[in-house]
This record gives sequence, structure tokens and C-alpha cells, in this order.
Amino acid sequence: MEGPADQRVDPDPRPRATMRDVAALAGVSLKTVSRVINGERGVSTALLAQVERAVAQLDYRPNLSASNLRRADGKTAAIAAVLEDLANPFSAALLRGLEDEARERGVLLFAGSVDEDPQRERDLVRAFTMRRADALVIAPTGEDQSYLYGDLRSGTPIVFVDRAPRGLSADAVLADNTVGAQRAVRHLAAYGHRRIAYLGDLLAIPTAAERYQGYRDACQDLGIPTRPSHTVHDLRSVDAAAAAVTALLDGGDPPTALFTSQNLVTIGAVSALQRLGLHDRVAVVGFDDFPAADLLQPRITVIAQDPAGMGRMAASLVFRRLDGEHWPPARHIVPVVLTERGSGEIRPPAHADRP
Repeated sequence: MEGPADQRVDPDPRPRATMRDVAALAGVSLKTVSRVINGERGVSTALLAQVERAVAQLDYRPNLSASNLRRADGKTAAIAAVLEDLANPFSAALLRGLEDEARERGVLLFAGSVDEDPQRERDLVRAFTMRRADALVIAPTGEDQSYLYGDLRSGTPIVFVDRAPRGLSADAVLADNTVGAQRAVRHLAAYGHRRIAYLGDLLAIPTAAERYQGYRDACQDLGIPTRPSHTVHDLRSVDAAAAAVTALLDGGDPPTALFTSQNLVTIGAVSALQRLGLHDRVAVVGFDDFPAADLLQPRITVIAQDPAGMGRMAASLVFRRLDGEHWPPARHIVPVVLTERGSGEIRPPAHADRP
């Protein structure tokens, strides 16, 4: 499933700035530029400022790849992945999907974690482009990806995964977050639940916002009230999620079911339920599958994404661009699947089936 991307992008690629371009704009010698770029001494403050202004104006990025390692066509046979957290099962599976496709092409894959830090996103992108990665696959965390406009204009294929870019038009491979969340709520409601709590990641994250919107939409359609006391955002760890669930269930208006909208949140929620001895009484549907979800008791019902499939699709788009194909940037939607395992099929107590 595909949709048009927003924003603008210049279809005519322009070559990246070279040291000669910097030298010409700064009005200095190539040797002076080289000294500044390499951090050597012997450059006056005035000349240093001239070169730095030219570097910033041209968005010049030194080529750190050894020339004898580059192919005759100017490609490095390497692509870079900038993902949220390589330790997270979702990012790890997505990376593996990318790697499998890259390996078939004989292409090396660099990867790094942004940890929801916009500056780290920019730093990693810059580090990889300085090494002349042939393409970028990015799970964006900042609120503005327009800083990548120059890379797109110079012909570097860029594909976003999990989240769409902001301020830039580029291909994006996304899960059907809103529909998945609606499906989770409808599933719990079908088993008699009307006190369904929402526990989510940072609401500023687009995927979290989409899942919360899906939760609200489904509750509204079903006539289920969304209580502020049953809504918890900005959970960034397993421990935080466990503490939130404990507080919910210790309150005077405990939910009978939980929709946990991220895998680490689900793990924390299940941990709390087990500690409280409520794992067979409170229903859970989580967004994102995770290792051992089918080994717990009860086994965890999830809205399963296909991160490996998203990685393969992103790689396919990258290689098609590198092979010279052209098309308007678009959103490529990967469906989600409801996997019933037991935790989402627990019915509420008879006295708690009304709001």
C-alpha cells in the first residue's frame, strides 16, 4: 500500500561540494582548506573563519573513505542505517531485514542508534555521509529532517522507516499504526471489556501518537469512555511501565484490560501483572511482538508488525534508486497482524463489564 509523500524535493541531483569548491568560495588555497579540514596547525584565525564559513555555506563533508577502497563508479558498496535502538527487538529485526538484502548485493551495512536524540540522529547521518555511504535508511527522531535536503539533491537515496520524515519529501516504509491500535481495542471489547487502559511511549513520537489516536477512535466508535486515569503516556522503560500498571491497578477505578502500545511497555506491564498475581485476570494486547511473548503464561496477544519485512522493503527501495529508477516519493504501508495467544482473550469479571 502506497501513498504520496508530502513536502518538496528537487528531482535534479547536484554533486556534493568538493574541497576545490570550498577553496574557491573562501578565496584560499586547496592546501589551506586541507589543513583546516584535518585540524592542522598553522592557519590564521582569519583564514580559519573564511574556510569554516565556506564549509557551512556549501554543506561540505570530507570524504573519509580511502580512495583505493572505492569502486570505479564512485560507490562505496555500503549503506547506512540510523535506527532508534539496535538493542530493541524491533530495531534488531528491521536491521536484519536490511542486512539480508544488502548481503545479496555484496553491500556492507553500517548502523547506529539514535536513542530518541535528534542531535545524535544528525551526528550519525553526518558521520555516515562523510564516509560516503551510498544510501541512508533512517528511523527519524527529530522534528525536522530538512537538513537532509542537500543529500537528496546530490543523489543519495534516503528511505525512512517506522516514522515518516518531517520537512522533507522522501520514501517512507511505515506500519499501519492507527488501524493496528483500533484492532487491539476492538478485540478487547469483543471479549467484554469496557475499562481499557492505554499505556504508551512518548506522545511526541509519531508512531505513539498514531496508536493513541487509533485507541481513541475505536473507543469512541464503540461507545467506550476514555478515562484520563486510564491513560498513561511517555513511558520510556520496562520499569516505568511496570510502575504505571501497578498504580493503575491499585487505584479506585482499575481497568480490566490494557492496551500497551510498544513492546518494552508490554514487557513492563506483564511483569507488573505477574508480580501482582493478576496475569490471568487482566487482559493485555500489546503493539509489537517480542521474544518470549509466546512463552509466558498466559501467552501475550499482540498486534504484530513485520520489522524484518519493513527492512527488506526499505532495502529494495534503496537498491531500486541506486539502480537508476525514479518515482515520486511515497509512503509504503506494511500491514499489521493480530496474533491471538491468550492474554487478550481473558474476559472481565462479571461486575466490571459496565463503565
